[in-house]
Amino acid sequence: MLLHILTLTLLAGLSMPLGAWLACAERIRPHWLEKEFRHSVIALGGGALLSAVALVLVPDGLEHLDTTAALFWFVLGGMIFLCIDVLLNHFKTSASQLVAMLADFVPESIALGATFALGGSNGLLLALLIGLQNLPEGFNAFRELRHHTGYSARRIILIFALMALMGPAAAWLGYSWLADYPAVVSSIMLFAAGGILYSVFQDIAPQVKLARHWGPPMGAVLGFALGIAGHMLTA
Repeated sequence: MLLHILTLTLLAGLSMPLGAWLACAERIRPHWLEKEFRHSVIALGGGALLSAVALVLVPDGLEHLDTTAALFWFVLGGMIFLCIDVLLNHFKTSASQLVAMLADFVPESIALGATFALGGSNGLLLALLIGLQNLPEGFNAFRELRHHTGYSARRIILIFALMALMGPAAAWLGYSWLADYPAVVSSIMLFAAGGILYSVFQDIAPQVKLARHWGPPMGAVLGFALGIAGHMLTA
């Protein structure tokens, strides 16, 4: 079982360098298609993130907490992500998308490992959704780093591939150490859900809109649809 969990989180994490590799195609013709493709990828990630919140993190997170605790952890997640956003803006870092990607990936991987340890049925779905959201997040983070740093494409992809190893490490922590503490697992899920929801409306949704183009918002619908399909297939 542990090997299964580690493999799932590694595959989900490898969506980050895969998204970066897709972003290497910096010239798509005609120009309008290039812009629409970028915005559609961003929207797809937003839809996948929302489906993770709505279908897994919040429903599972509410199981072992009372109302006050659930609201506390959910709002705290949003507040912490807000603080991270403020700090990144203050220091004018070129890695805001990268930090946001890891801030989603690590707690979700912990929750995934713990979900399997608790015998939950949503572990496979959560792994699928993590992979779906890491793909466009890796795409966006790659473009940000390429624009603001002198790193080569190969170096950035290698960095993302190494970061994928954080997923199995976090999942092992959740599986081995948190299975006996379901309330802690629920808290992590709701914390991640609050942070993700903040990120969607702060960073992702504003980037989706494109004047006189109506295709990109459908990316969000498709991303959420993929989450629904995964939920129904794994239920």
